[in-house]
Amino acid sequence: MKAPSVRALVLVLCVLVYLLAGAAVFEALEAESERSGRREVERRAAEMKQKYGFTDAEYHRLEKLLLLAKPHRAGRQWTFAGSFYFAVTVITTIGYGHSSPRTDAGKVFCMFYAVLGIPLTLVMFQSIGERMNTFVRYLMHRSGRCIGLRRTGVSMGNMVSVGFLFCLSTLCVGAAAFSHFEGWSFFHACYYCFITLTTIGFGDFVALQKKEDLEKKVPYVAFTFTYILVGLSVIGAFLNLVVLRFLTVSSEGEDGNERMTQGDLHRRSHMASNMSTVENGHSTFSLFSLTMSESVDHGCHLNPVFYNSVSYRVDEASYCGSGGSSALGSLNGLLIPDMNRSFTRRRSV
Repeated sequence: MKAPSVRALVLVLCVLVYLLAGAAVFEALEAESERSGRREVERRAAEMKQKYGFTDAEYHRLEKLLLLAKPHRAGRQWTFAGSFYFAVTVITTIGYGHSSPRTDAGKVFCMFYAVLGIPLTLVMFQSIGERMNTFVRYLMHRSGRCIGLRRTGVSMGNMVSVGFLFCLSTLCVGAAAFSHFEGWSFFHACYYCFITLTTIGFGDFVALQKKEDLEKKVPYVAFTFTYILVGLSVIGAFLNLVVLRFLTVSSEGEDGNERMTQGDLHRRSHMASNMSTVENGHSTFSLFSLTMSESVDHGCHLNPVFYNSVSYRVDEASYCGSGGSSALGSLNGLLIPDMNRSFTRRRSV
């Protein structure tokens, strides 16, 4: 089985194990609280039925009425500001669920709107993340030069560390702001920011849902929209670095396992020259096709993950072949790299 297939299988198994472990932990943490909460709700429902003389059908109708009234506690949701808030949660895939289209026309438009808006938004955040990473790398490089460091290169590890600090700062700033405006504890506000910026969007904590906030607190509304969009860009840039780091390490491992050493090339050259024979005045090379194909496959970098990545660039093309000459013009007609020439190495930007 090839290395990419093995890696994919290992990743699938890791995700399954991770899901099973998460399910076990969540069950242990939440199951008892759910049972006690359900018993409390049933007890209070029985008290209300007994006190006000509700039948079961009347109580269920009252429940539905309260659920329908919940989205309207913050005032009108489908003003322009409220509609913009909803559109942000759609194209960013946050999906709080605090409001949703009620009409069939609104539901149909929402589906088409999401089909176009979600890819467009993902591309936008990726592009912004690239620019942010490039700018941060430039600042780190310039800072290193200003303080007199000999080596001012910025490694991927440096970029990941700085990205992590930016993410923590973004979460803390948002938590401080929302705890002030919404009256939440700092922990709950930080939890809301994390759930929002990772686009999980449970909807248990939603900003701008206090009475008339969407209509009367314009600066707070503007801050919320700006924070969500900027925060998603910061988190996206960091996750892009982490995923890219993983893919780069994996691809380099595969290249290291597959690339032939110089000793292998010498041995293949020697074997090819020994096995070449002259028949009727024509030379035949038994290992020509084998050596040519293997030198192309193993001597060149053909991994698209690295060269198409957003945080790396190639300084020079990887060397493949014998000084740019053709196969028939090289020694023994083989594609053998010049051992005196060094192969270029990739570096981060």
